[in-house]
Amino acid sequence: MCKTDKFIYHPESVSGAYSIKPTTNRLPSYARNDISIKMLKTKIKTFKELTTQELYDILQLRTEIFVVEQDCVYQDLDGKDQKALHVCGYNDGKLVAYTRIFKAGDYFDESSIGRVVVRASERKFKYGYAIMKASIDAIKVNYNDSLIRISAQTYLKRFYNTLEFNEVGEGYLEDGIPHINMIKY
Repeated sequence: MCKTDKFIYHPESVSGAYSIKPTTNRLPSYARNDISIKMLKTKIKTFKELTTQELYDILQLRTEIFVVEQDCVYQDLDGKDQKALHVCGYNDGKLVAYTRIFKAGDYFDESSIGRVVVRASERKFKYGYAIMKASIDAIKVNYNDSLIRISAQTYLKRFYNTLEFNEVGEGYLEDGIPHINMIKY
């Protein structure tokens, strides 16, 4: 077991899998409330390592949130999943959070995190923090990089600020939704 400043890792025997349990006293004050944070088990896989069921679950969750909940018809399958590492967060064996990460040059000039999603019914457990921390750590471990760019939905700036991302440049529309570029140094 190894401890970082905000999370405790419990390595498992499965390659590329570990559990992450946030220590609530280190979360920003507005992220702490009466709801205890449940354990989020994360698995990190390449596209080729994903099973058919895992890929289906990822695409179903992304569609559930980005297309249906946000009422945004867009082409999710963009040909970039094959280059990404997929960070999948599970609770009780069910996919509840997800991101995809890229090394520098595969999406932006910097390493990047995208398609950040948490199932609506699970957001009260603050899995967004856990999946983002796992993604940031995965970039450090897999790409030996700490400079990370994201294209964030503008309404989530405060959330990303708590993870030490800072706005760069002007806002813009992506698929009809206001976005801002953000960098973590």
